Amino acid sequence: MSTDEQTWFRPRVATQESAYDVAVRPDGNTWKHTGLLVADLTDGETRSIDTAADEYILLPLSGGGSVELEGDDVREVLAGRESVFHGAADCAYLPRGSAYRLRAAGDVKVALCFARAKADLPFAVVRAGDVPVELRGAGRSSRQVRNFGTPEVLEASSIIACEVITPAGNWSSYPPHKHDEHRPGEESELEEIYYFDLRSEAGAADESDAVGYCCISGTGDRPIDVRAAVRSGDVLLVPHGWHGPAMAPPGYHLYYLNVMAGPGDERVWLIRDHPSHAWVRRTWEAESIDPRLPFDVRQGATDGG
Repeated sequence: MSTDEQTWFRPRVATQESAYDVAVRPDGNTWKHTGLLVADLTDGETRSIDTAADEYILLPLSGGGSVELEGDDVREVLAGRESVFHGAADCAYLPRGSAYRLRAAGDVKVALCFARAKADLPFAVVRAGDVPVELRGAGRSSRQVRNFGTPEVLEASSIIACEVITPAGNWSSYPPHKHDEHRPGEESELEEIYYFDLRSEAGAADESDAVGYCCISGTGDRPIDVRAAVRSGDVLLVPHGWHGPAMAPPGYHLYYLNVMAGPGDERVWLIRDHPSHAWVRRTWEAESIDPRLPFDVRQGATDGG
């Protein structure tokens, strides 16, 4: 494993804490703006959250249960889902300077995405039925995006979040792109977290190893080189540079949760395609969206990953 991979690729076992299966926090040095906590909760288990100076998005990932959320003048139940491959879930925005308690109703895996807040905003809930589903690309570059935490859907001061499903055999985060410079109207400065989950297609052998791949490459003045094999629960941090493709090999569906934030005053997600590969977008005009999208796990998948 290269030095860059050791720095920016975080296997699940390397991020565990006593209360969280995955814990990525800003260190104030090389990683400054975003964080992610993932917890597996059994029925009735609780977690306390003090948002302090950060804003959070709470998102149930899997398990089929729900999350009961309690705080000052807040009583909400967030519907979960069997898995991230089974459609959207309810999510909640937790403002800075507030305290909440989560309680699992049934077994549930929950993600707590967070970033340093720049303003005081109200608590809010986005229901699963209101989450926009976007189909991007075409052909083998087809993927599905659930925009539960993007500026058009959720009011926040810094954090941007979405989740992507790439069917087996397809590429996403492609063409490679970046968002690490402030270029008004063209590119925004955002660091990004990728949290992965994978699922084997139906018919997979019992010993199947659900794996995907994701890459980061640098610019001349800011080199970085990461070529990571990713499995469920792994995390890839993108501090800068061209990121993508994220590849779902034949046999394995790929999911990732993206969490982004940066130093700018404007909460906007603007990307710049790699100049050597931007032309690929034009080829999509002659191709159709992958017929497996919108994704339905019942079309054939197993828990082999």
